[in-house]
Parts: sequence; structure tokens; C-alpha cells
Amino acid sequence: MKIVGVDRFTLWVDWCNWLLVRVRTDEGLYGWGEGSLHGGVAAVEAAIDDYASHLIGHDPAGPERHWHRLYNMWRWRGGCVAQTALSALDIALWDLEGKRLGVPVHRLLGGAHRDRVRCYASHWLSGAATPEAAAAGAREAVRRGYTAFKWIAVTYEALRAGETAAIARAAEMMAAAREAAGPNIDIMVECSEFLSPRSAERLDRALAPYDPFWFEEPIPFENAKVMAQLQGRLSTPIATGERLLSRQEFRELFELAGCRIAQPDVMHCGGITELRRIASMADAYNIQVAPHNPGGPICVAASLHLAAVIPNFLILEQMELQREARDRLSSPALAIENGFYKVPDGPGLGVDIDVEAIRHIAGRQQPRKERTGAIYT
Repeated sequence: MKIVGVDRFTLWVDWCNWLLVRVRTDEGLYGWGEGSLHGGVAAVEAAIDDYASHLIGHDPAGPERHWHRLYNMWRWRGGCVAQTALSALDIALWDLEGKRLGVPVHRLLGGAHRDRVRCYASHWLSGAATPEAAAAGAREAVRRGYTAFKWIAVTYEALRAGETAAIARAAEMMAAAREAAGPNIDIMVECSEFLSPRSAERLDRALAPYDPFWFEEPIPFENAKVMAQLQGRLSTPIATGERLLSRQEFRELFELAGCRIAQPDVMHCGGITELRRIASMADAYNIQVAPHNPGGPICVAASLHLAAVIPNFLILEQMELQREARDRLSSPALAIENGFYKVPDGPGLGVDIDVEAIRHIAGRQQPRKERTGAIYT
């Protein structure tokens, strides 16, 4: 069996582009990958084309062998563009390997610890501007069967307009959401790097009575030492890692105890091959893994197979507002029941893409948000 082609499809869904990749063989088998990057998707497309020229003509067997060959192909290896392209192809090669052998990817990874994966509704309460709206959104998440949801407590603009008022409003909204959801629902707080260590401590004190499950990326991710210092001062666990691109980049964060929950993204950290290594490293530091999962159906399927085999898995992100689009473009639709995904059990990733449907959805230029000065306050 030889690889004869690599196809890519870029389509706009909701607020971002999905970049899907198909690796085809001369025997009719193919594997799906995904490398959706929120900005710079054209650069990822070019990197995929470059990598593809080094795959065509090769036997697709052995995804990890191909990972090492492609990763070391460029002298200037790494970076978000190269790692995203490599991730997309790695996922596709694992899908292809499973189909070739007639087994699900989680079997190839050593076998599933679980056949259901707990998930949380992400980017929830979007547009909620009052405590009443926050309460209504919390009740809706529970109605849909979720036992956890994540919302953005503070925005860059609100903090710049008045930090004390922004934090007071966040506490008011959190109080309303907690009362409506009840004591047994986990509520995550997305911070989007908008905070400084100082303002993060203020938000931690303000939200502590409402038991936040985690603060996600409270400060910019680049300085692991500062993140670790902040984690030592917060009562709320820090979750971070969606922008870290390899186990080497996670190593310092783990050694310094910079987080209690790691969030590698299968589309950017090096694919299935590298995320499994990152999870194993996290396990050595007693850190749980909650994969970042903001993409389309292939990102979700790959994340589910990994979540099934990771012993220290915690919970999986679920972009609930994009669920209809994923279900429409994939077959079968990835099933969620009572806040749990069912782990696919078909060969490979266990999901296929409607190529004719995605051909008719064009990609777009990702909007840029202009800011002056630091991204945090």
C-alpha cells in the first residue's frame, strides 16, 4: 500500500475555519486529519503541501515512524504552523492505520480505559449580559444533560474600562450561574490570558465562594515560572497548555508545578502521537489532562480516542454551539448522552466526512482583533 495523495479542505464554521485533511492510498483506503488554526490557516495549508510531498509514495504504516521523519525534516522544526500541519497528517495516518488493520485507534494506543468520555459545554453563557441571563444559560446547560460548562468571566475590554467593576460583575454573574445550576455542576472559568498575576488573585478571591472548577489561562502562557508562582497563590486550579506545542514545552510547566490540569490540543501539539506522550509525562507529575478541543469532527474524534486511553484523563471540551455543523458534516454523528460522548468503536477514528458537503463551504479570512499594549491587565 502506498500514499498517492493528500487533499485538504478549508471551510468556515461559526467563527473560525476548519481545515480537514485526507490522506489517500492506492488501495482506496484513506485517513482523515484536522489542523484547524484560528488565524494563519493559509500558512498551515502550505506546510501540509510541503509535508505531503515527503509522504506520497511511502507505505502509510507506522504513524510514529512518519511523525519522527516529518518532525525532523525541517532544520527549523516546531512552531504553531509546522506543528499544526504535522498534527493533521499524524491524525490522518492513525485513522488510516486503524482502517488498514480493521480496529479503532484506541485499540492501537493500548486499549480503552473507558467507553464514555465526560465533556463540558464550552464557551457557554455567550452573550449573557445580566445575572438573569447567566442563570437561564446555566439552567439550559443542565437541561441539555451537561454536568459542567465553561464561560468567560471577564473580557479585556471590561477590565480596561474598570477592573474593580469588571470583577464585581463577574462575581455577580457567577453567583447567579451557580445558584441556577446547583452545587453539583462544575463551572469552569475561561480567562483567555486577560489577567495579570495581580488581577488573577483578585478574581480568585471574588469567585471562590462559588467554587470554580478551574481558571483557564489566567495569564499569558509563555512564562512557566510566573504561571507556577501564580498557581501557588490561587485557591482555584489553573488549566493551561492549549498553545504549547510539544512535550518539551510542557516539561518546564510540569516541573515547576505551573498547573493542575494540562490542556494539550491534538491539532497543534503534534497530533495523536505527541499528545499521548504529553499525557504520560503529565501522569508522572500527578497532573490530569483535559484536552483542548475547539475543532471540527476529526479533532473531536481524535480527542475521544485519546481520552479513552489516557489514565489521567479528566474531562473533554465540547463546542456545543458548533455541534449541529459537526453532526451535519460527519457520519456517523458523534453521540453525546447526558453529558458524555460515546467513544467511537469503528475502524480508525470511526467517523467519515461528507466530502461533497464540505466542498461547498468556503473558508474565510480569520478576523483579527487589534489591541494596543499588553493583552492582560
